[in-house]
Amino acid sequence: MSTFRGLEMARQALSTQQSALYTTGHNISNANTPGYSRQRVNMQAMNPYPTPGMNSPHLPGQMGTGVEAGSVQRIRNQFLDTQFRSENASVGYWSQRTEALSRMENLLNEPSDSGIEAAMSDFWSALQTASTTPGENGGRAVILSRGEALADTFNHLSSSMNTIRTDLQTETENTIDQANSMIENLKDINSQIKKLETHGYTANDLYDRRDNILDELSEIVNIDVTYNKDHIPGGKQGDGVAIVNIIVADGEPVNIVNGVTGETRQIDDPVYTEINGMKVFESINVGDVDITSSRGTIQSYVHASGYAEGEGDNAVAKGDFPEMLEKLDNLAYAIVTSINELHQEGDSGLPFFEELTDARGAAGKMAVALKDRSEVNVSREGNSGDLARDLSNVFTSANEDLDGVSVNGYLESIIGEVGVDANHAITMLDNTATLQHQVNNQRQSINAVSLDEEMTNMIKFQHAYNAAARGMTAMDELIDTIINRMGLVGR
Repeated sequence: MSTFRGLEMARQALSTQQSALYTTGHNISNANTPGYSRQRVNMQAMNPYPTPGMNSPHLPGQMGTGVEAGSVQRIRNQFLDTQFRSENASVGYWSQRTEALSRMENLLNEPSDSGIEAAMSDFWSALQTASTTPGENGGRAVILSRGEALADTFNHLSSSMNTIRTDLQTETENTIDQANSMIENLKDINSQIKKLETHGYTANDLYDRRDNILDELSEIVNIDVTYNKDHIPGGKQGDGVAIVNIIVADGEPVNIVNGVTGETRQIDDPVYTEINGMKVFESINVGDVDITSSRGTIQSYVHASGYAEGEGDNAVAKGDFPEMLEKLDNLAYAIVTSINELHQEGDSGLPFFEELTDARGAAGKMAVALKDRSEVNVSREGNSGDLARDLSNVFTSANEDLDGVSVNGYLESIIGEVGVDANHAITMLDNTATLQHQVNNQRQSINAVSLDEEMTNMIKFQHAYNAAARGMTAMDELIDTIINRMGLVGR
């Protein structure tokens, strides 16, 4: 080897240990940066001397020529990333489903003094009181007032639930816009990564930015991510460009980002249809493929706000809020038709509520038809109060419009079903969040920065740097002896 090779070895050692110190400092600086993956310098021995060949010197073995920084590697486990994103899609779904059902529960507000159950109970009590004191006009006034309060409660519930449905549809459109923005960002980052990797560089910080976006996108739709490394020169490391597909039920994955060709596909605006006067989702497409079956927040919004099931005239509106509105409409229609049929048997012959042709939209249309308390009938003949008593029995008797269930029983089943659905959603959210948390803990144990470990590495690299510097000093003294002291004898 050259006389100056020892000096070069010491210089390379200094450079390598210095790069390790810089990387350690980069890790420490980003210890609290969300989504940052720790990095390390992979040191490797340089090619030894001599290399095999016809004219190589005759030595008993090869001699080491020093160290070099082979690569700066990002510590990341793609298998755990895949697991996390799968669980993240479920968490996104159940999180939004829980929130939607919670809004429904808060709107129903049961049990309370201001919910629909209280309004029905007040109306029933007014009828009961009038049946025992049929000659008092005050009882009729109370019946009229309680009936108006009951109608207003149904109107409020119907209006508020439709408002929430509209809000959920707007949130769906906003979420789609966010997803499309992420898709464009992934395209740009893929392009930057490809340029760097083609020239042999490792784009660690860009990998982190891309993984952060993929984590966020996985909450919106269930995605599958693969990587292509064909453009990376031989012997160089890198994650490659990402190819992102949306996983749909019972179908081929739908590609939205192709890092190889640089092409992307956007999620189209929702397609709506109207069923019985209700605007619901028909599809949300990427190209010709409907992605509403893909787990995530988009699917949760669709299931909550309403979607069409079936085709043509056979299509029906499904979902949490459409089904609840249908039940409220059935309940309101049963009350209106039953009360009106009995009330018309009285002296005035007038219906108590405005007549309804069918149950569609009945909760929103429910209104008292009577204008004055004198029109309220409590008896069929005289002041027996028998009609008021029969009217009150409407709430506890079997009702044909409710498949033989009483009005009170039907309401209890509605409230019970909401409670069961909400509890189920909370349980599923807890379960999926626990699994997500466990996977994320495993992921963080691998790629998160440990300040204790980094401080240990800093001391280790610092000592190695100092030793290399001392080696350079020794080599400098040897060279000084060769240049300035050798060959002076006899002068």
